[in-house]
Amino acid sequence: MASFDIETSQKGKGELIDEDEGDEEVSPIEEVRLTVPNTDDPTLPVWTFRMWFLGVFSCMLLSFLNTFFSYRTEPLVITMISVQVATLPLGRFMANVLPTTKFRLPGFGSREFSLNPGPFNMKEHVLISIFANAGSAFGSGSAYAVGIVLGYGWAGILRKYVVEPAEMWWPSSLVQVSLFRALHEKDSSKNSRARFFLIALACSFSWYIFPGYLFPTLSNLSLLCLAFPKSITAQQIGSGMKGLGIASFTFDWSVVASFLGSPLVSPFFAIFNVFVGYFGVVYVLIPVAYWGLNVYHAKTFPIFSSHLFNSQGQIYNVSAIVNDKFEIDLPAYEKLGRINLSIFFAISYGLNFAAVVATLTHVAVFNGKEIYKRYRASHKGKQDVHTRLMKKYEDIPNWWFHAMLVLSLVVSLALCIFMKDEVQLPWWGLLFAAGLALIFTLPISIITATTNQTPGLNVITEYIIGIIYPGRPIANVCFKTYGYISMSQAVSFLNDFKLGHYMKVPPRSMFIVQLVGTIIAGTINIGVAWYLLTSIENICQDQLLPPNSPWTCPNDRVFFDASVIWGLVGPRRIFGALGKYSALNWCFLGGAVGPVMAPACWACPQVRAWKWIKLINIPVLLGATAAMPPASTINFNSWILVGTIFNWFVFRYRKRWWQRYNYVLSAALDAGLAFMGVVLYICLGIENVGISWWGSNGEHCDFATCPTAKGVIVDGCPVR
Repeated sequence: MASFDIETSQKGKGELIDEDEGDEEVSPIEEVRLTVPNTDDPTLPVWTFRMWFLGVFSCMLLSFLNTFFSYRTEPLVITMISVQVATLPLGRFMANVLPTTKFRLPGFGSREFSLNPGPFNMKEHVLISIFANAGSAFGSGSAYAVGIVLGYGWAGILRKYVVEPAEMWWPSSLVQVSLFRALHEKDSSKNSRARFFLIALACSFSWYIFPGYLFPTLSNLSLLCLAFPKSITAQQIGSGMKGLGIASFTFDWSVVASFLGSPLVSPFFAIFNVFVGYFGVVYVLIPVAYWGLNVYHAKTFPIFSSHLFNSQGQIYNVSAIVNDKFEIDLPAYEKLGRINLSIFFAISYGLNFAAVVATLTHVAVFNGKEIYKRYRASHKGKQDVHTRLMKKYEDIPNWWFHAMLVLSLVVSLALCIFMKDEVQLPWWGLLFAAGLALIFTLPISIITATTNQTPGLNVITEYIIGIIYPGRPIANVCFKTYGYISMSQAVSFLNDFKLGHYMKVPPRSMFIVQLVGTIIAGTINIGVAWYLLTSIENICQDQLLPPNSPWTCPNDRVFFDASVIWGLVGPRRIFGALGKYSALNWCFLGGAVGPVMAPACWACPQVRAWKWIKLINIPVLLGATAAMPPASTINFNSWILVGTIFNWFVFRYRKRWWQRYNYVLSAALDAGLAFMGVVLYICLGIENVGISWWGSNGEHCDFATCPTAKGVIVDGCPVR
């Protein structure tokens, strides 16, 4: 008999459909057979008051918190895992206290309803988490609302190709399935997960008052900066925010989990690859390029910065090269001269070029045959147990997806035609972007569904439209939204659909929950963003903010600079023949060759003796520092350290504890910090109530952003 879900096996809950594991049509993927139960109880209620209440509340809360924190120096993202853990005790509490009385609603005939139709079940829990995931996606700091809607259209068209086939198994969904099943185990002991969650949440909530308000320097404590307060080089090496982060420490969970997510939920394989790539870039490549070779006159600028500079090392006056139509003013640009990047920013772009191509090449070399085999197998007409069980539910009509796709495209075309000055993107650019999304969504979905790697094509889309249609930053952003972001959101929706497929959630319920969640999250996202941008003085202008201000908007700073690089000035004037960084285009070739050469290198007897070498993944290694900037070295150092402790040492030597509490601890740390962060802002931040002392003046690395070239004069920096 197949393993089955504890909630669905309860007596009195209706028909339990069980498929024998000996059936020849069970899932062909071993990981799926070991993780996903071959059972279903179609009588379990999912359209419940509990689901709607907790789902809408979770969506609103996550959208608010994630948008709120996205503008802060350490932009914490509260993920679906936090909701999975936090809503379980709430759902069970509601099942215990809500009345079970049945009633009828006008217009529904003889159908009866109840606020409490029985025990809180796993399908309700899945829908609540999917609801909340909309808030998580919108809270990333980028309100790509149109991309979300378009993403539904692409997902609907491709659902039968990458969700229903068993060979399209979406490895990341299995993590969620495992967590759902673990959380729904019966546990009333003193060491229960719920009890542990509440204790850890209280500790996280209480502690954050120190780095969040009383002692902000605890977030970024640099020993070298304290030891050498007058040395530019020492502060460049020691600053965790603006330098290499050596001997820099943090006691703030938001610093640990920002940008890279919680290290507790990242497998050690990924952490190890990130460490190798990060160490090679930050502690080998950057020092050689800056202090050794002075590549691109690197010493004229800070070693680590996402700002744009002129040739004298001053912040580039972008406003001076923008005309009244928000297009480039070429005479003004010629007068001000070329845009310059810090050495770290420049190299990060080169690595991004390499990582994009390396991902495609790596998948072709290492997974090409497997992907092709599974794609062929998915069209042979055989259905595995999970697809057969899902056939018992009403499917989503295709016209729902097609209508959304057509409507969003028609509205977008109208904007491009009738608001061309504001949107800048011509109608042919919209159709070109939609065509790219349609072409790439299927192969990218297949790659993600079979290898758990999702190639990031955002730079490619920016590069393409920047070459074809330069000088228009809004057009560049819109093209990326329609071309890449809609594809990315489609992959996210398909992943959610696969999770619902494994958990036997009715498809129409999944669709409606995703749609309603998107509308709620998008509305709150815009509202919170508008409030923060209009109520906090000098928000996002880090040069005008006080040293300890949390409102530096690192994600938005990089986004703005990217719009200038790719849209306003254009890649031809930066990475092309008219720019100074054209050599970085060779990184495309390096990324393509790297995965091809890797098997030959690993086959060498001397190299093969290093057992860890097989853990190296070239695309992950090249893309290890893709988040830098806006992420800084203190984020990476702390993330790698904490991740190694929990996912190597604890996992290896205290596996039972890890299995029981690891994900719960991650969710509790996120939730406690988020709640205290909001409390501090509401109680103290709105009224600008603060304290001023040594421990509230940042990391005390004032000279870390100074240039080291002789004769370069920058305000606040000593002249060399």
